[in-house]
Amino acid sequence: MSKLWKRAAISLFVLALIGGGLVGDRVLALTDDARDTLRTYTDLVTVAHDRYGAEVSYKDLVYASIQGMLRRLDPHTSFLPPKAYTGMRERQQSSFYGLGILVGVRNGQLTVISPIEGTPASRLGMRAGDIISTIEGESTESMTLDEAVDRLKGPKDTQVNITIARRGLAEPLQLAVTRAEIPQTTVRLAYMLDEETAYVQISDFGRGTGREVKEALDTLRTAGMKRLLVDLRNNGGGLLDQAIEVADQFLGDGSKIVETRGRTRDSFQSYRASDKYDELEVPVIMLVNRGTASAAEILSGAVQDHDIGLVVGTPTWGKGLVQTVYSLSYGAGLALTTAKYYTPSGRLIQRDYTSFFDYYNYDPTAEDPRQAVGEGDPAEIFRTDLGREVYGGGGITPDVEIEPTDFTPFQQYLFARSTFFAFAVDYASRQQVSDDTWQPPEDLADAFEQWLIDEEFATREQLDEEMDDVGRELSVRQIHAEIMNSAFGQEARHRVLARGDVQVQRALELFGEAGELLARRQQLDEAERQQARNTLAPTTSNADGS
Repeated sequence: MSKLWKRAAISLFVLALIGGGLVGDRVLALTDDARDTLRTYTDLVTVAHDRYGAEVSYKDLVYASIQGMLRRLDPHTSFLPPKAYTGMRERQQSSFYGLGILVGVRNGQLTVISPIEGTPASRLGMRAGDIISTIEGESTESMTLDEAVDRLKGPKDTQVNITIARRGLAEPLQLAVTRAEIPQTTVRLAYMLDEETAYVQISDFGRGTGREVKEALDTLRTAGMKRLLVDLRNNGGGLLDQAIEVADQFLGDGSKIVETRGRTRDSFQSYRASDKYDELEVPVIMLVNRGTASAAEILSGAVQDHDIGLVVGTPTWGKGLVQTVYSLSYGAGLALTTAKYYTPSGRLIQRDYTSFFDYYNYDPTAEDPRQAVGEGDPAEIFRTDLGREVYGGGGITPDVEIEPTDFTPFQQYLFARSTFFAFAVDYASRQQVSDDTWQPPEDLADAFEQWLIDEEFATREQLDEEMDDVGRELSVRQIHAEIMNSAFGQEARHRVLARGDVQVQRALELFGEAGELLARRQQLDEAERQQARNTLAPTTSNADGS
């Protein structure tokens, strides 16, 4: 078995070394120098395995050497062991088989954050705040979140037995849940903030994102959408083809969406919008932040470059490297950087990564991205279709920068200990909330503070010192949101939080400016159409031919 793993592990390294082993249908030929290097590597692995002063497996040696090799390339080229590769492919699918719950770890316990409407979990009456104490008789206390999720998922129509502890019930609930297909939605929220303003939140770009966005926009048009707020905050990206599919729904026919440029001829690609979608024709604002990356930067960059809408928030991450995923032997994979992304105006999305430490510890507030990038070189200026200045060299710089609310250390402590969530679950178990217009009573903040004392999260002295009027208002809003989530779901929760979201509220004030931008964009489009008509119109001549 050891010899088998030695051969398998070294094969994996060789395949990774030559970029996946296959390009099209041609096996890459190794040069004499490469063969000599690989012989040296094989000898090194053998000696390390046989003579090292402690037990070490071929697998550990080879995987470590692969990671070391790839760190020499760039921050996003990565080797995917079989489990990670399988997980990545599952996340990109549009559905899986499971219970239909959002789960997280709250105070060390596997907790239901929200059941998904219409799934097995919701039909069985699972609630936000339920603690999953066992899965198939095994305690969840020692499980990581990923391990627990893996156990909850499984083949369609199979059962999983779980134990639920619920506040207010003396005995745990034993549930046998039959797994069913659960859509992995990436459009997490799509609703009307008010009579005119639609809100769409895209969490990432998976297999169904383009379709989900189209369905959401169709529904919102019917509901009276006259302006659109798209939330891309903390959207880490995903599939390029889905970013193109979504951008196609915002841009005019033929508009460039993104361009890729690399070392090989086939890495140079230009992607353009088609004419298969109706024009949006409403003012658009896209919310971004440091967590906005990759495919989300492609979308926001295209919208900004073509003056379709305003980009608002804080500078994005700056992840503009194209990864091509190669399947390797033994179920592993290699995500290899093969090109870079450029916006329609020609801006490079990728931020400087000369220093990996600086790249991963980047502080976008430390410098103005419009003044310097990389090692201090002046940022390159580009222009949108209407001539507005935009800046290259790292991520997307918003048209209007809005910083999020800073939480005090004490508020961060309350969030970290899930106090708002836990108090809301406790409150909802004692108070019936049957109407989504429910408003918190005036004494809710006092009740919360007393609960913090009773549960030993804080002392009266700490609360007197730390909990000012702003802190009490934040506490009531967070508790209100969690109570709405428990009773009515994620949309009701978000409606409450949006009222205290500084970036959302400031964005709503900018729709006048976004409307003016749209009007100018439409004037430019009409002028270009008129010019095209004049160019194509037949000319007439008099009898003399003059």
